[in-house]
Amino acid sequence: MSAIPQPHRPRRRTTRLLAGVAGVATIGALVAALPASASASASASAGESAKKHGHQSPSRYQDVQLLSFNDLHGNLEPPSGSSGRVTEIQPDGTTKTIDSGGVEYLATHLRQARQGNKYSVTAAGGDMVGASPLISGLFHDEPTIEALNKLDLDVTSVGNHEFDEGAKELGRLQNGGCHPTDGCYVEGRKFKGADFPYLAANVLDEKTKKPVLKPYWVWKKNGVKIGFIGVTLEDTPGVVSAEGVKGLKFKDEVETINKYAKELEKQGVKSVVALVHEGGLPASSAYNYDCDSPGGGDGISGPIVDIAKNVTPKVDALVTGHTHAAYACTIDDPSGKPRTVTSAASFGRLYTDTTLTYDRRTGDIARTAVASANHVVTRDVAKAPDMTELITKWNTLAAPIGNKPIGYISGDISNVGTESPIGDLIADAQLAYGKELDPETDLALMNPGGIRAPLTYAAKGSEGDGVVTYAEGFTVQPFANTVNLQSFTGAQVIQVLKEQVSGTNAASPKVLQISSGLTYTLDLTKTGADRVVTDSILLNGAAIDPAATYRVATNSFLAGGGDGFTTLGQGTNDLVGDDDLAALEKYLLANSSAAKPIAPPAANRITIVQ
Repeated sequence: MSAIPQPHRPRRRTTRLLAGVAGVATIGALVAALPASASASASASAGESAKKHGHQSPSRYQDVQLLSFNDLHGNLEPPSGSSGRVTEIQPDGTTKTIDSGGVEYLATHLRQARQGNKYSVTAAGGDMVGASPLISGLFHDEPTIEALNKLDLDVTSVGNHEFDEGAKELGRLQNGGCHPTDGCYVEGRKFKGADFPYLAANVLDEKTKKPVLKPYWVWKKNGVKIGFIGVTLEDTPGVVSAEGVKGLKFKDEVETINKYAKELEKQGVKSVVALVHEGGLPASSAYNYDCDSPGGGDGISGPIVDIAKNVTPKVDALVTGHTHAAYACTIDDPSGKPRTVTSAASFGRLYTDTTLTYDRRTGDIARTAVASANHVVTRDVAKAPDMTELITKWNTLAAPIGNKPIGYISGDISNVGTESPIGDLIADAQLAYGKELDPETDLALMNPGGIRAPLTYAAKGSEGDGVVTYAEGFTVQPFANTVNLQSFTGAQVIQVLKEQVSGTNAASPKVLQISSGLTYTLDLTKTGADRVVTDSILLNGAAIDPAATYRVATNSFLAGGGDGFTTLGQGTNDLVGDDDLAALEKYLLANSSAAKPIAPPAANRITIVQ
């Protein structure tokens, strides 16, 4: 595999089937003012120089506005259900939810935020595409790249989902050109690609040992220079299909950032921002939670904490993502100095506004003056007309497929919870489809990360309340995985359930969604594999026989051992079925009608002890 060529400018299913922002800002702890004497001296010097030369010289300290967001996942339209809301802590300690997201509103908020800020740069933390709703996913995410161009995005790191269709397709999104299989979607018009650089410093071509995309990019304006280094999580191969990362090697995030920070310094760039597609888990889901109370970074856990603690002090701020959480924290760098670490949740519901104070004398960021805040992309502002036009154009192309009814529901089917109603529904659909392929199929398992949205009762368009359209189903399951059947011993089935909470999943459990008939107890008071209580595992009321053989339905991602389920990669007698969305569609059509809609599953198959 050759490296992806760079642009000249500064997995998915296809048709085969600060003014005006609401809420309280989360302020980083680095709010100490610059020394009054320093700024006064700089202003005086600038004034004297201006008198002598007849023009205004720039002051020593220049505030640079860094606007950032992450994990858009092609959500051009406002996300539905809980995916389109954020939680806000009120002054009295209570919380409320705010409807948020949609690029028509995101564009307006970003444009308003930039007003009056001559020094403004916009960056993103990866997963701009992938796992996208129909309006984008059906067209290999070309609509999202067009939207990001209109948003004036300057730079982004890659995320794991940028590799869903492989490095070659990522190169096409960067450089343009029509899809090699589906061609051009708009007659007479070639897709032009991204106006902004994708950065992939830690993603190497296995043959050339070089990054498949640019490792860094430098923003410059009137003598101000800020370097951006982009990396994705080292474990990308564990969360992406094997085909998507074929021929690629993913290096350690910290080592890579430190390497290129040194390289930038040699080039005279001393101010650096790392765009890291890896994240943390704040103690609260509220976007305005103060994760610096009682101390810097105390309110956040997860992989980003170790990364932030070890990335060189040469880096002045970290824009992160992947966990879909919201935070604006400070975490001490290796020298013990606080450093801003931010994430703007996901789906375009928030954006982060960070002030970086640049010292023209040293060329570095004065970190004692960094402040950062997350802001809600509310829907009470005017829609950006250019984004409305873009959405209308692509929706018109998608409508013949997307508007087709595929089922009926009597209420919202949520994707929230350790075991979710939508997870149960999908597992039941795959079990039913598995039994069509092989009547001996015993159970189905679904990975929670493959479920991207809820099904909502309220109509999104003209289809009517309770009607599930193909577009809505696509948004729930956008990966085009197949439903696969494999045979396992009972001992292996038990081991699979143990792997939910052990091994690579010990720190952040990935609890599989299970089909009807399978029950067990998850005891969260215990640790590791013991959290799955072996004696409680029953199939249709009977204990799993370790020596017996069971036929299990999963999607192709799990069947390949994805998400740390190595045992699922050891099945035998493989049988590959149809698309997983087709299985859900078939199940909904067979089990629901306008007169008898399907009810949300109770989500009571896993007994949770806390």
